Amino acid sequence: MLSRAKIPVIVLLGVGLAGCGYGGQYNAVSNVERSRMLAVPSGPAALVPDWVRIDGVLLMGTDASHPPNESVDPDTRRAVGWDIELAAAIARKLGLRPEFQNAGIDTIIPGVQSRKYEMGVSSLTDNKEREQVVDFVTYYDSGTAWATREGNPEKADPGNPCGLTVGVRRGTAQVGEVAALSDACVHAGKPAILSLTREQQTEVNADLVAGRTDAMLADTPVIGFAVKQTGGKLRTLGTPHDPAPYGYALGKDADRLQDAILAALKQTMADGTYQAILTKWGVQQGAIADPKINGAQD
Repeated sequence: MLSRAKIPVIVLLGVGLAGCGYGGQYNAVSNVERSRMLAVPSGPAALVPDWVRIDGVLLMGTDASHPPNESVDPDTRRAVGWDIELAAAIARKLGLRPEFQNAGIDTIIPGVQSRKYEMGVSSLTDNKEREQVVDFVTYYDSGTAWATREGNPEKADPGNPCGLTVGVRRGTAQVGEVAALSDACVHAGKPAILSLTREQQTEVNADLVAGRTDAMLADTPVIGFAVKQTGGKLRTLGTPHDPAPYGYALGKDADRLQDAILAALKQTMADGTYQAILTKWGVQQGAIADPKINGAQD
């Protein structure tokens, strides 16, 4: 069995050790709390494997550049977002202290495979391809949506995107979608789509506001948040499509950790924590009632 990786982390419950901290109202774990964590567990906590429980921490990888799901508050330098808050609540249900390592989106699943991270939390779409290398616990139904500038000056049409310059965030499902749409345009004898790919969603948003792109494609909660945050400079375009679940990524060799995460998630749903967090961030439209292990829809 692989040993748990020991790496510098962003502690999203107090002082940030590697660039930012967590915006929730939680303190570092005291010796008394640590003793409680290491006591004989019950409920979902009883399912946590020893290699995770031993240090009282659930170590998670996240790309904190995807508001409102996960991002860094520019003023406090603390991580914020409903995805972060929900994962932290799940960790606490397991008697564990949540810690997050900020990482590039493309490195999170490999990091889970190698046990650099015990769980990946970064708006990861659960699909059949990814299920070949990691397991997922589904927790939210997302989809894909388009946005353009208010007034749609380039007359962007999701039904005919050929010739448009479209912004997407690296590592997302939308990168492949734009590539497939562009190929279809070329095969039909129409102009290709120019894809402008950025590292962070905030850069994608800024490109569209500034007119460097004609439209952007992203997850539905991300589009909704961008429209709200830009104060009327952007608008949604068309209707969302391709609904797909977000899932927490867990190693195939993670023993019972998948079952523990699923049980803790269900507990947050039963006690109202889940709905309260989603409602706070205005993303409750994607709430689910029946989380699953490996619930890919494609």
